[in-house]
Amino acid sequence: MNKSSPDRIVITGASGSLGAALARHYAAPGRTLVLWGRDAARLAAVATTCRQAGAAVVLRQLDLTDINAAIAAIEAEDDAGPITLALLVAGAGDVRAAGDLVEDAQQIARLGLVNFVAPSAIAAALARRMAQRGGGGIVLVGSAAAFHALPFAGGYAGSKAGLLRFGEALRLGVRQHGVRVTVVSPGFIDTAAGRSNAGPRPFQIQPADAAARIATAAARGRSHAIFPWPFVVLRWFDRLLPSLLRDRLLIALIPRDA
Repeated sequence: MNKSSPDRIVITGASGSLGAALARHYAAPGRTLVLWGRDAARLAAVATTCRQAGAAVVLRQLDLTDINAAIAAIEAEDDAGPITLALLVAGAGDVRAAGDLVEDAQQIARLGLVNFVAPSAIAAALARRMAQRGGGGIVLVGSAAAFHALPFAGGYAGSKAGLLRFGEALRLGVRQHGVRVTVVSPGFIDTAAGRSNAGPRPFQIQPADAAARIATAAARGRSHAIFPWPFVVLRWFDRLLPSLLRDRLLIALIPRDA
């Protein structure tokens, strides 16, 4: 294995489509993959594939809404062996239910915890340790939805926007200590969770493709990776539009039955 390659990697959300694809991407002899997930059966299946590729695998089943447990868990994983790269993939997506005037309050709370509070707290705890030893990498998986005030998915878009801003701040705070922080903002990825939400999914890519792009961004130490490219264009389009026109376009996206 190349000496510059990470040798102990944590991946949250490894029982999901993207997390599993990242685990398979990084699985290689000489590497230890620490895989976190909620679904024990899917996590075990991913672990088997990674072990067949020559990687050592450690599994942890937990719910990230228990923030204190998540922080304690990442510290325990780092105590067991210094983490060189963490890919914080776990997240949740949801939209306003048909017929509701406003998103459910409990849904907003859950999305905030899973998409923003948990990964930010885990990243902060780990970044402190990496900074103390002078190196490491952290990848925060956000979403292109963070760029837009989606009126039918405010909880999701807002939580991912918070993660993006936190990631930018953390990167600036620890880069002088040799810690690389990368935020990735993908568009639509073909996952089971994504397929459960009705509606068009333009420019959708496969999990393996997304995993390869994320790994490349992490290896290059990029601060922010947006893919596929049409979502870069959409971000700038949103920024440059007059606010009145932008509001009209976003309102027009609200599903007719919402």
